[in-house]
Amino acid sequence: MLTYLLRRLLLMIPTLLGITIVVFSVMALSPGGISAQSLTDGNMKPEERKALLDYYNKRYGLDQPAPVQYLRWLNNVSPIGFQQDENGKYTGFSLTKGMDLGDSFHYGRPVSEILGERIPITLLLNIITIPIIYIVAIAIGVKSATERGSGFDVSSSMVMLALWSIPTMLLGVLLLGFFSSIQHWQWFPTAGIGSRAAQDMPFMPHWGSLWDLGKLFLGMLFGTSLFVWLSRWQERKLRAFLAGVFGLVAGVWMAQAHASFSLFAWMVLPVLGAVILAGIGWMDYKPFRVIGLGVFGASLGILFAFQFIHEGFVRGFLFDRVWHLVLPVLCLSLGASAALAKIIRSSLLENLNADYARTARAKGLDESTVLWKHVFRNSLLPLITIIAGLLPSLLAGSLIVENIFSINGMGQLAIEAVKSRDRELVLSITWISGFLTLIGYLIADFLYTLVDPRVTYD
Repeated sequence: MLTYLLRRLLLMIPTLLGITIVVFSVMALSPGGISAQSLTDGNMKPEERKALLDYYNKRYGLDQPAPVQYLRWLNNVSPIGFQQDENGKYTGFSLTKGMDLGDSFHYGRPVSEILGERIPITLLLNIITIPIIYIVAIAIGVKSATERGSGFDVSSSMVMLALWSIPTMLLGVLLLGFFSSIQHWQWFPTAGIGSRAAQDMPFMPHWGSLWDLGKLFLGMLFGTSLFVWLSRWQERKLRAFLAGVFGLVAGVWMAQAHASFSLFAWMVLPVLGAVILAGIGWMDYKPFRVIGLGVFGASLGILFAFQFIHEGFVRGFLFDRVWHLVLPVLCLSLGASAALAKIIRSSLLENLNADYARTARAKGLDESTVLWKHVFRNSLLPLITIIAGLLPSLLAGSLIVENIFSINGMGQLAIEAVKSRDRELVLSITWISGFLTLIGYLIADFLYTLVDPRVTYD
């Protein structure tokens, strides 16, 4: 295993070189190439333009041939190489010169500082989204596979397929259009992960009085208790009927809260709310039913209590950040959890009727033990393969979502770097993403040996 690990680590060096060479070649061979002329404004005076060209050529070496430019960048990012003085002349070879990602053409600042500002934003977004994706996908995928052909399997498969089919770009635009536009429900902000006013707010929310906080707590407690109690009823038809009534009321409230009178909203929303809540109430799987109705009850109780809170509420930095992240996280989670749930279902179905599963049942093991200790473990190989891509996505971010919601993360930074032909920034992002991708695949190979003893690299 150690020999394999060392071999894989050594193979990362030529792989990263190949990735950066391809990206650099595409930039160099594109119309305009990587030159100082592409960074200057055509409306400048001739003497100003010449001075700016000389500055870029001296600072970044853009007047040199493309292979020399690449080797110069490679020497800067390599921890060992030739050192340079203030005038850019090479003074000697060093084994401890350290890494330097260079300065951005577009921002005129060190690339490391820019990445240090953008990476935490993308990390925050993904650290919240990824657990939600896996929890929802595993719960739905396992339940669908163990009850193949049931009503839950058919309905969840239809819903997951529908969510999977919606493009992320369209979903983001719809969420913004309905829940951030002044024409519909202006419940969430349209851009960013925080407002400027929140920078001067306290970290935690503040209420005008302690009694206002008590109202919120009592509203949430009462709503959660009421709907959890309803979800535990044994009478299925009555449970679904009462849940549908609450869904109808919630739909009417949404139609009333619409920015303008809309006959379509008054016709569709009450029916949609009744159908969704009645479907959750009719659901035979108790954990989903309790969680679904409990979350709805808690939300309804909080919204109801908010109507009786006096002025003086300050949402605070934390609540403001959560408020801004609701729509981006929802946009990232829906499609990804749907796709992953389908993969988990298919993987489990391949192993539920395998010989080793039937043998385990024949030995007297209960179905839960067979599922989680035998079948689920052997079904983890596709999940591990997908997990291998999570490490680069933590820093690479989502190009589409970050641009739709105007989030200044790594995804939007990559687009800005490509548009401005920022050589240093594009190559640095490519190098980091490639390195994390290779590390992710190496971790996946190691996890294969833990999950499946048949996999060995000796």
